[in-house]
Amino acid sequence: MKAFEQFQPVPAVAAGADRFLTPKKAAEMDQPLRQPQETPLKGVRTNIVQSIRAFRVHDLQDAASQLGQHFLYANLANAQTKQDVLDMIAQQFTFPAHFGKNFDALYDCMTDPLHKSGPQPGFIVVLESIPATPKFDKEAREQLLDIFRDAADYWNDRKIPFRCFYSFL
Repeated sequence: MKAFEQFQPVPAVAAGADRFLTPKKAAEMDQPLRQPQETPLKGVRTNIVQSIRAFRVHDLQDAASQLGQHFLYANLANAQTKQDVLDMIAQQFTFPAHFGKNFDALYDCMTDPLHKSGPQPGFIVVLESIPATPKFDKEAREQLLDIFRDAADYWNDRKIPFRCFYSFL
């Protein structure tokens, strides 16, 4: 009983006031627990050709916008042949009418004319649903990706970011 007699109740705190909430702690509580990532490309080499698995096209497009880089997108799901692939890339990347529609011309359009047109901020390229058909077999797919690897090397030599993401159908 004596313990209860020695107990002194704490005076009531005015509504809205908190003795333990300092202005510094209040400011910390207004901040998100996780800081938003600067870009989904954080940690991705600046000149690379890789699978798109870990990324969404929309996020890559947003990243290109945030970084002030060119965003080139081609959906190749309806392509059956090498010619279809080249036609679709040329159309969706808006290549000039004189595009030769072969792998050498593809490389040329991805490199030299762009370089000669002035300073470039960088590139994020997406090749979605590269076909796997008898007329566009594994060798053709590797040749296509090699063109983009060579383009990445070209831009790397000029210290310009070039990231290419791809998926297979």
